[in-house]
Amino acid sequence: HVQLVESGGGSVQVGGSLRLSCVASGDTIGRYCMGWFRQIPDKEREGVAAIDSDGVTRYSDSVKGRFAITKDNAENTLYLQMNLLKPEDTAMYYCVARSRVADIPSSWPPGHRDYPYWGRGTQVTVS
Repeated sequence: HVQLVESGGGSVQVGGSLRLSCVASGDTIGRYCMGWFRQIPDKEREGVAAIDSDGVTRYSDSVKGRFAITKDNAENTLYLQMNLLKPEDTAMYYCVARSRVADIPSSWPPGHRDYPYWGRGTQVTVS
């Protein structure tokens, strides 16, 4: 059973940068597909980035070219580097993991049900 703990959120000015981290325990993240979702109150959760076991990545159109998902298998940690932040990036960001599946979901953007493991989230506010 994978446990995920996010950190690195905060308040930042428009055009600024933040790096989110997600430390995993209970299993080795290198073997599975991991990702980041975000959610604004009263809105659907949005899958913004994913990385598979080989390091192949995929992004939503809304963040492509500005965000980068990476992982450190030795540290069992997932990252999301967010640059050129916009007010519409304001949301709660969640680290997610697939269950014993190495590949990015074939349907994109992914649904939240593609990822059974979720962290508690970290708030990002851009103003």
